[in-house]
Amino acid sequence: MRLGMPDALDAPVINGGLPRGRHMLREAQYHAHESPARIERINADGNYLSYAPDKTGGPGMYIAAQPFSINHSYFEVEIIDMGRDAKISVGVVNQRYPLSKPPGFSCYSLGYQVDGQVCKNNRIDQYATKCCVGDRVGCGVKLDRKVNLREFHGACVPVFFTVNGKEVGTVLMPVPAGGLYPSVSLGSEGEEVQLLIDSAMFSGSYADDLMNVDTHEDEWSRLQDIRLNGSVLEYCGRGKSLIDVGLAQARFPLNTTCHYFEIEIVDPGESCYIAIGLARKNYPRHRHPGWDEGSIAYHADDGKIFLGSGLGDPFGPSCKKG
Repeated sequence: MRLGMPDALDAPVINGGLPRGRHMLREAQYHAHESPARIERINADGNYLSYAPDKTGGPGMYIAAQPFSINHSYFEVEIIDMGRDAKISVGVVNQRYPLSKPPGFSCYSLGYQVDGQVCKNNRIDQYATKCCVGDRVGCGVKLDRKVNLREFHGACVPVFFTVNGKEVGTVLMPVPAGGLYPSVSLGSEGEEVQLLIDSAMFSGSYADDLMNVDTHEDEWSRLQDIRLNGSVLEYCGRGKSLIDVGLAQARFPLNTTCHYFEIEIVDPGESCYIAIGLARKNYPRHRHPGWDEGSIAYHADDGKIFLGSGLGDPFGPSCKKG
């Protein structure tokens, strides 16, 4: 969902959520740059990674230059080729993780393998969805917006995995010194994936002070289960019930100078449960705008207008992508 707002956008609220599964309102595709990322037995061609075996027969490893953070808490790969043995995995590792082992096969690491296994600290913890060519496999960390993972040593955070945008499992993971780093592993001839990731995370080119400018974060007073990528809002909640609502509320109210804003639906998700409107400053975090007193909103799924009530009135057309 891309925003189109006046420079001093504000008081409006935007919100999204699904009854089940995980949904991203936009799939952000980026290109990996030449970088200080740690790479072994991998050919990197733009944002495409392929296995490049050597005499050791070890796995191909690609580890990000930067750990997960509030602004960079999720990444995906798309499977281009499963190769001979389908040994592709994504996950998180520690700062000094060996390049001779896939994620999950050493301490302070966790990996999701495309055969459906989740490996943690060299043991299988659970089984999940198997993948095939064309599937998108993602990994992310659920963070409080005040958490700095570099200073969170010893505490546990939820690490989740997704297949085609839907969450398939969550594992609590202790945070090692230096933080948790995204990683991709390839293990047999012919394997190839495309990175769908913020290139800054893998190139090590960002700085916290610059990221605040790039992400437009200062324009929002509240982001509940919403991930902000520039002017794009992505729903990152559980999406399993009516209270799993993502809410983005602007920092300032509308005024005579800045009295209009709009959004573009980049991905409507499963049911297009997207709402746009106005709400009071202390509006409940887990309610769609328009459902509670002190709010009004247009709901994209059914074209109804809601004014402080769970019952909407016909108003306009339902919406779709674009």
